[in-house]
Amino acid sequence: MNSERWLTMRTREDAIAYGMTFDGAYTDTPFRDTNWVLIRYRANKKAFLWIYEYQGRMQINIKVDPEWRDIWRNAYESVIPGYHQNKEHWNTIILDGSVPEDEIKRMIGESYDLIRK
Repeated sequence: MNSERWLTMRTREDAIAYGMTFDGAYTDTPFRDTNWVLIRYRANKKAFLWIYEYQGRMQINIKVDPEWRDIWRNAYESVIPGYHQNKEHWNTIILDGSVPEDEIKRMIGESYDLIRK
């Protein structure tokens, strides 16, 4: 088993750092609440990654193709319907260590691709 697969994203800083690796990405805090950090795509200002703490746990929201939404939710207990977002098009990932980092990165990458269209 590849031990890299089981490394996982757990902190706000980890999520922001990864989100900023995407072309045209920038951070935004639009809610006058520094708990909420959004990573947006500069060309259209759409957010593809929302980062926040809720009930003592770091969480991220990512846009998801409805065809994949339930696959991710069924695969991982820590992937749930998008908190404060359209449940059909957004998933929340609780950064509790149970979702492998490569899977989180894949979901973030898919979110980025969806908002760029």
